[in-house]
Amino acid sequence: MPSAYIIANVEVTNPAQYEEYKKWSSAAMQVHGAEVCVRGGKVEVLEGDWAPQRIVVLKFPSVEAAKAFNASAEYGKARAAREGAAVMRMVVVEGAG
Repeated sequence: MPSAYIIANVEVTNPAQYEEYKKWSSAAMQVHGAEVCVRGGKVEVLEGDWAPQRIVVLKFPSVEAAKAFNASAEYGKARAAREGAAVMRMVVVEGAG
């Protein structure tokens, strides 16, 4: 079964409130065994007109596990804390092999 990645581009609009989201999302990641690959590192566009803000990449053992994390009560707390603090764009991508 191939691994899966949640990839998010986050536009933070209220940094102070976003800190609360980070606390709850970190707890949800731990509960659901997410491997944090990227979390807000420096971004440099190499090609195209993409203008990413804050990039997050999480690795999961499967698409089902990634979706379970996203639908979980733990992540629901984080999502509620983020409301009004950021614009979230998130996808799940199946890994290779």
